[in-house]
Amino acid sequence: MTVRVLIVDDIPTNLRLLQARLEAEYFDVVTATTGPEAIEACERSDIDIVLLDVMMPDMDGFEVCRRLKASPKTHHVPVLMITALDQPSDRVRGLEVGADDFLTKPVDDVQMLARVKSLARLKSLTDELRARALTGQQIATEDAMRAMDAITTNGGSVLIVDSDMRHAARVKGYLEKDHSVDVLTNPADAVFQVTGGRYELALVSMALEDFDPLRVCSQIRTLDHSRNLPIILMADEADRPKVVRALDLGINDFISRPIERNELAARVRTQIRRHRYATELRESVNNTMAMAVTDELTGLYNRRYFDRHLTVMLGKAQAQDRDLAVMLLDVDHFKAVNDTHGHDVGDAVLKELAQRLRRNIRGVDLACRFGGEEFVVLMPDTDHKQAESVAERVRTAMAERAFEVGSALKLSLTVSVGVSLNEHDRDTPEALLKRADIALYRAKREGRNRVVFDAA
Repeated sequence: MTVRVLIVDDIPTNLRLLQARLEAEYFDVVTATTGPEAIEACERSDIDIVLLDVMMPDMDGFEVCRRLKASPKTHHVPVLMITALDQPSDRVRGLEVGADDFLTKPVDDVQMLARVKSLARLKSLTDELRARALTGQQIATEDAMRAMDAITTNGGSVLIVDSDMRHAARVKGYLEKDHSVDVLTNPADAVFQVTGGRYELALVSMALEDFDPLRVCSQIRTLDHSRNLPIILMADEADRPKVVRALDLGINDFISRPIERNELAARVRTQIRRHRYATELRESVNNTMAMAVTDELTGLYNRRYFDRHLTVMLGKAQAQDRDLAVMLLDVDHFKAVNDTHGHDVGDAVLKELAQRLRRNIRGVDLACRFGGEEFVVLMPDTDHKQAESVAERVRTAMAERAFEVGSALKLSLTVSVGVSLNEHDRDTPEALLKRADIALYRAKREGRNRVVFDAA
């Protein structure tokens, strides 16, 4: 995945230093030396993340961030503010104008890269949701933008996971005026607690007694309904190496102890706003898609929708030199299921297969019913290794457990999978699908229940 980062700083030495650090990690870097230049760059090109210095003449970083977040064209672009100021009030001000995160000078390389990668994943998911909305004739985007204007951050449902009851009670006291707050002192019950409540944010202490806090976060993310739940870690200075690792793994944010009331409130508001916006986008996409683009049996999008979305995403991948993969899968010996047990059983199998497919792909992947017993998955920003991992996970999920139809009938079924990659500048949607189809039939000929990549 090639991420385009805009660095904004009026000091050339700082620009060159940050540019060198990021380009060494294969980021695509553009630069700006003034606030207006940065705003223009974001509006005219596809910027994935902005690294924004606070102290600049004429228009400071706070004002630049405020304008970016106020514009419909750029409000979704993550802003990472870089400042020499280290007062809680400055951090609060940055969060209140919409900054997604910040770093303090001198910038630590490891922490910066972890933050940038974390925000890149967020941007990738947001872009995919926006692209799906645009595929639905832009109605969903318009609805989501109106919903974004109306989003409030009060009344959030927050879970605090902290084995230190006194510390948890103090944090709860900071938040309960504006939010509904639950405290869990036994981290082992985190999965049960999250399953029983509809939380919008989890605050997890790094000082859990006899329990790894990152395991708590991982367990929360394994549940379908809490996979996208924002998580903020509460950490001491000694926890820094683990915090950096957590950010790299996808944890949303952290706050350092001793916890300052206003900074905590601002960070909580930021995460709840972002979570509600993503929820609005998903609901808007779901609610505005006509039945014409949805498969009635499985609830997945149909081929008509897939063909249009593939055209959009392939064009974007080629324009930005990004990876993209297409996975085509077919149920092995499915005709025998219909012939032996009837079409009702066949339909039940396809419904269950669609559910397993959804559970075993990633949030940015798009699964569709291609026709009959064939399904297709579009995987943006996905190279050969990542595509193989997803495809094998899907294949295994189908084969490892029998499909239960009713109370008595259990059917052991497998799928064959063909995968193609965006490897040519002149690739077309038809060419990608054709190569995936050829790979699929190779999988069939070579014994079924396997993943084969096209030989292009």
